[in-house]
Amino acid sequence: MRLPPRLMLSGGLALAVIVALLLAAGEPAREEAVQFEGELCIFAPATPYDPAAGLPMHAPRPVPAEARCPVCGMYPARYPRWAAQIIFKDGAAHFFDSPINLFVFLQQVGRYSRGYAAADVAVSYVRDFENGHWIEAGRAFFVHGSDITGPMRNADLPAFASRRAADAFARRHRGSVLTAADMTPALLASLNRHRH
Repeated sequence: MRLPPRLMLSGGLALAVIVALLLAAGEPAREEAVQFEGELCIFAPATPYDPAAGLPMHAPRPVPAEARCPVCGMYPARYPRWAAQIIFKDGAAHFFDSPINLFVFLQQVGRYSRGYAAADVAVSYVRDFENGHWIEAGRAFFVHGSDITGPMRNADLPAFASRRAADAFARRHRGSVLTAADMTPALLASLNRHRH
């Protein structure tokens, strides 16, 4: 059933007025709203350590289906080849949909995880792109600029346990090999800008 244009316009106008009134009623003072302009708030708390899981406190763990990336809000379990994780000294963990978001998180831990700082991170892991095994991020090799796209439909730094495997991947799919030490704020800002 198609409504006459006049009725559609007046119904749409009424809906817009109701939504505006509801938003205005719950809107914080203007000064507070300006403070958070441009921010995206996705609350993804760290997953606490579960001793009943039978894993050592700082060992890599399976990515829970309900875990959300604290940087972008995606569900890392949906992208197992790209997943990454950090484990804090108290055993709590955060899971990421890509190594890029892991490195972005590590540069500003307090921004993405209340109550934690960079000094609280015990270890970080990335998934080996070839075999799916967890490797410490500091020992991994990453391919930047390949033609293989990840969760954000862009090159998301596939990780490898060996330099040889990373070089072979870069020859097949373009790109250059980097290490965790190469993940500068400028490089990550560039990669994040290309992801959106």
